[in-house]
Amino acid sequence: MTLESLLKDYTAYNLWANERIIHWLKTKPVEKLSRYVASSFPSLRSTLLHIWAAEDIWLHRLQQISPTEFLSETFQGTDGELLERLLQNSESFKNFVHRQSAEFFDQTIAYKHTSGKSYEQYSAEIIQHCMQHSTFHRGQIVTIARNLEITDPPKTDFIEYVRLKQSNML
Repeated sequence: MTLESLLKDYTAYNLWANERIIHWLKTKPVEKLSRYVASSFPSLRSTLLHIWAAEDIWLHRLQQISPTEFLSETFQGTDGELLERLLQNSESFKNFVHRQSAEFFDQTIAYKHTSGKSYEQYSAEIIQHCMQHSTFHRGQIVTIARNLEITDPPKTDFIEYVRLKQSNML
């Protein structure tokens, strides 16, 4: 397995896991998405919005664009629009990474943080960070949901994805 194949697979996993979480949440009472729960972000909606905003800003940085603000600061759409746009962005992230050659993963990417500070990181590090970031917050979504008495979360572990892929169930 190469770094290229692993990171391409990791972005496919991220899309798969986001799809599972979103399809699961769509079966729950819509009012629970915005209900307050003490956490890093105060609701399922705000956590989902943060995942989308972070994936969006990191995708732009990989594309050599340095956004000056997060989507979470400006998005005013409905819950349904949020869920669909998060999935669309995760798919765009995956598609972008899948189009890259092996050399891309060893490139450094220069970008400006929203604070204006300049940074450089390997594209592989950016991709790894972003995918781990989304995984972390999906875990928070499960915890928030449990606090809202939603107790049947889907499995979204990477190894679950790998096993399903190996058995041709994806």
